[in-house]
Amino acid sequence: MTDWISILDFVLAGALLVMMASGIAFTSAMPVHDRWNRRYFILLFSLFLLCTVTCFLALLFWEKPTMAAAARIAYLFEGLFLSTPVFMPTFFLLHDCGENIRNSALFKTVTALMGIYIGVLIAAQFTTAFYCVTPNNHFYRGTLWWLWLTPLVLIMICNIAGVIKRRKKLSKKVFIALLVYLLPMTAAIIAHMFISVELFVIFGMALFALIMFILIISDHIEQYTRYQREIAHQRASVMVLQMRPHFIYNTMVTIYHLCKLDADKAQQVTLDFTNYLRQNFSAIASEHTVPFADELRHTQAYLAVEQAMHEDSLFVEFDTPHTFFRVPPLTLQPLVENAVKHGMDTDGKPLHILVKTRQTDDGSEITVENDGPDFVPADDDEPHIALNNIRQRIEMMCKGTLTITPRSGGGTVVTVFIPKRKVKQ
Repeated sequence: MTDWISILDFVLAGALLVMMASGIAFTSAMPVHDRWNRRYFILLFSLFLLCTVTCFLALLFWEKPTMAAAARIAYLFEGLFLSTPVFMPTFFLLHDCGENIRNSALFKTVTALMGIYIGVLIAAQFTTAFYCVTPNNHFYRGTLWWLWLTPLVLIMICNIAGVIKRRKKLSKKVFIALLVYLLPMTAAIIAHMFISVELFVIFGMALFALIMFILIISDHIEQYTRYQREIAHQRASVMVLQMRPHFIYNTMVTIYHLCKLDADKAQQVTLDFTNYLRQNFSAIASEHTVPFADELRHTQAYLAVEQAMHEDSLFVEFDTPHTFFRVPPLTLQPLVENAVKHGMDTDGKPLHILVKTRQTDDGSEITVENDGPDFVPADDDEPHIALNNIRQRIEMMCKGTLTITPRSGGGTVVTVFIPKRKVKQ
């Protein structure tokens, strides 16, 4: 063995040790919601780590006459650990497809091939037909070396066929991840049947295992994000369905009295209330962001009804020159409703609400401020729950923020910031 090849082998072995140790540490610390996947990848990287350790030991023992027995043991364990990363994808595939391992024809076939491989590995310790280590510690491939690796190649082919067959049950990223892991590994083992590139094979297998891990984790993160968005959307729907009963009742009573006192105003309030209801229920069907202009019209329809009921005690001002951006449905109207509901003074003091928008270098800002009673922070009261629901939807759908601060002179200021480049179109 030339010096440069020895140096390259040791560099690859060292890189593998660091790579697999990092993979184990990263997987252990990764906050993945699927514990099975965490355990799977920790085990997979641990097997690669053990395989790398045996390769490293084999390099240390290489062609040292006094280390022939130790080298023989290292080659035995190296061959054993080399087979396990080939066997592991079967478990992942069947688990991800929700299949029972015990009843799987794929699992039975792969297990049988694995048994044949291990049987040949044991037999190779008593014959030189597959490989041998001479008394002076020289490694030679036997004439049946290729036959020994054939079960591993067949396992890989079975796994590839199993992935393709089950492609409709797999997400796109999982399907790609498994093929990224299996196809190059199969080619590498076939090459190893005829060319002595063992360490390169293991390095490639480990690298593709890391790529598979990254793709699988990113897929689960996307699934988790979609799940959170669905929850946020359901909460928005619940907010619509939980409209204050007394608000509807008071609106109908107001319209009833206005029919006699001011028919034109009763007609306008009825139209405003109809627009408010239409916008509320359309929000149920919306899974994406909506133009802020739509939210503004929804809020104005709501406030028109409220002002009809509180003509001398509710005053609203709009300063909204910037409307060309998108927000989650039911963002502005619930903020204003919250200000009205919890800002009205029981002593009859008028409530002033100011709604402002402005464009910044980084995005768009919405401000809702009122001069009512100060907002008292609490974890479990109704206004805080409503605001937290809005905050979560803003974060999930726009990567935005919602902050609550006291207003100078009394009252509350709620500020929503929507990043320019993060808006969900």
